[in-house]
Amino acid sequence: MLAKDLISDEIPSLRTSDTAVEALNWMEVFRISHLPIVNNEEFLGMISDTDIFDLNNPNEAIGNHKLSLIRPSVRYNQHIYEVMEVAALLKLSIIPILDEQNKFLGVVQMRDLLHFFSKLSAIEKPGGIIVLDITESDYSMTEISQIVESNDAKILSMYVNTQPDSTKLEVTLKVNITDLTSIIQTFNRYEYNIKASFMEFDEQDDLYNERYDLFMRFLNT
Repeated sequence: MLAKDLISDEIPSLRTSDTAVEALNWMEVFRISHLPIVNNEEFLGMISDTDIFDLNNPNEAIGNHKLSLIRPSVRYNQHIYEVMEVAALLKLSIIPILDEQNKFLGVVQMRDLLHFFSKLSAIEKPGGIIVLDITESDYSMTEISQIVESNDAKILSMYVNTQPDSTKLEVTLKVNITDLTSIIQTFNRYEYNIKASFMEFDEQDDLYNERYDLFMRFLNT
């Protein structure tokens, strides 16, 4: 997906003739903390709620104030990952999108980005989560996939996080089954270090009840 695919048609752009009070009202309506300033399709920068609170006379036109405008933007044909990177790096609530001639096309909202990534990471789908702690030299996506699939499961999403000043990787797997017992046992046989695992509560309860019943039968023999 590209940046242009998530452009919002809700968020208005400001002109230099608009007042800071008007800008703040729009921010409250849309629950955002930034708005773009655009004159004749030219992107001038963004004003934040912090900028507005620092103004001596918020009823004056924005163009009359000296603002520390930031000018982050993303091209319409850039991947959505790059939009997310800019938003996260600069802690933005919206990200301006420009065309190849620097014409302002609109903005992408952070909430739409989060919604997109929730679908991409299969958060809404049922399943279990396994977190592996491995060294970079031992990391093999092929082997990890084979272990999961050998237990009649599929990987819905996978994230790899690096740890500062370390050769360790944290690999988070979301799989399409909630009972992770067999997958965990296979990872243990391959000597993987399982940092954490998460099943749905009903599956965990069934697992613990089954183990309790087996233990009680053992005691009664």
